[in-house]
Amino acid sequence: MSHWRKDHFGASSSEPLKVIIIGNGPSGICLSYLLSGYTPYVKPGAVHPHPLLQRKLLEAPGVSILDQDLDYLSEGLEGRCESPVALLFDALLRPDTDFGGNIESVLTWKLQKERAIPHVVLGRNLPGGAWHSIEGSMVTLSQGQWMGLPDLQVKDWMRKKRRGLRNSRATAGDIAHYYRDYVNKKGLGHNFVSGAVVTAVKWGTPEPSGSGAQDPSPLFQVSGFLTAEDQSQQPFSLCARNVVLATGTSDSPARLGTPGEALPFVHHELSALEVATRAGTVTPASDPVLIIGAGLSAADAVLYARHYNIPVIHAFRRPVDDPRLVFNQLPKMLYPEYHKVHQMMREQSILSPSPYEGYRSLPEHQLLLFKEDRQAVFQDPKGLQKVFGISLVLVLIGSHPNLSFLPGAGADLAVDPDQPLSAKRNPIDVDTFTYQSTQQEGLYAVGPLAGDNFVRFVQGGALAVASSLLKKEARKPP
Repeated sequence: MSHWRKDHFGASSSEPLKVIIIGNGPSGICLSYLLSGYTPYVKPGAVHPHPLLQRKLLEAPGVSILDQDLDYLSEGLEGRCESPVALLFDALLRPDTDFGGNIESVLTWKLQKERAIPHVVLGRNLPGGAWHSIEGSMVTLSQGQWMGLPDLQVKDWMRKKRRGLRNSRATAGDIAHYYRDYVNKKGLGHNFVSGAVVTAVKWGTPEPSGSGAQDPSPLFQVSGFLTAEDQSQQPFSLCARNVVLATGTSDSPARLGTPGEALPFVHHELSALEVATRAGTVTPASDPVLIIGAGLSAADAVLYARHYNIPVIHAFRRPVDDPRLVFNQLPKMLYPEYHKVHQMMREQSILSPSPYEGYRSLPEHQLLLFKEDRQAVFQDPKGLQKVFGISLVLVLIGSHPNLSFLPGAGADLAVDPDQPLSAKRNPIDVDTFTYQSTQQEGLYAVGPLAGDNFVRFVQGGALAVASSLLKKEARKPP
């Protein structure tokens, strides 16, 4: 990244960058790979198990997937994602994975540097994004093979590292290491700038040139600061023709809005429990840790606390058998530890004798307030109030994307501008086959911001963006 720092961060450049990618997680890494000239083609003689897709692939032999009609290729595909392009890329990379098969990818990759589009990837952390903030021993929800990026399978990488998958799944620490390694192995490192915090993105149209001609595409100004190893901060301001939002959604934890939530013993990240455990401020002899939430993050916190014999009170709003609970959607064979938590939630309410020592569940309980003397007041389903002494609180009820660097915090870009931006309920409104914002030309969104919430499927958004940007480049006069 040294030449980026010198050429573009040290002084203003008269020529705008082609592309700035904000976010260096799996989406940003995959897009950088595609923009660096790595080009997917169908292997000669490869046969895809999906008959309709196979017939379409045969219609354009020798033509890169990036140059084909993604709408046409993806038509008729079905799977665990609503994005047609995500389903297409997943089907090409992992042809029969949903049926338990392990047919190799039908794609082969060629490095064609003449197709590369200059770009820079800005990230707060090391390449891999939020994966570096997750407790390293946590096991991924998705199977290990689904966490991989193009042309470097996780299982092959782990074999070389002499690491193994647990029940076909990897640890968060392994995956974070894999993403860093991927950037290095594919020669992408010069595009990545770590320690970069974006504080503002503005756009307009450039001034006409001396000839009177004006580039019709908008010009984006991306501002922020770089944090050096000595923690000093250096401001930067870059201009670009296109900006890709790839920041994920883990930046801003969701809050209850309950009185006392700002008290110092109330936290919104699992890492707070890890810190307290290491420091010895929370022990098996402490008052219980209160964990609020019924998703996988809350389950991870329960598992972590149980591992260290820390007593837990686990509160959540829904009934334990609500079909919308994620536990009711996960295969038991693949996720035994999460089903164990679900079993505990079901069998151990506060009113019954405890079959699980040190664990109590409070289904359908509403939190009323936290008190300064470390007490939590709940209302049960019958309207009765209950008070519990606690040592620490973890509110783990999801997170929202933090797009405070955009005008209006990005609200106008959402599918429903009148509702809060949400990866699951109200993502950024993008074109289905280019992932370009429907509200602003040149602005793209990938990953959870566009509604794709699993690493396996975020790569389709990167394919769509890369295809769109390559077509823009091809349209420009020489």
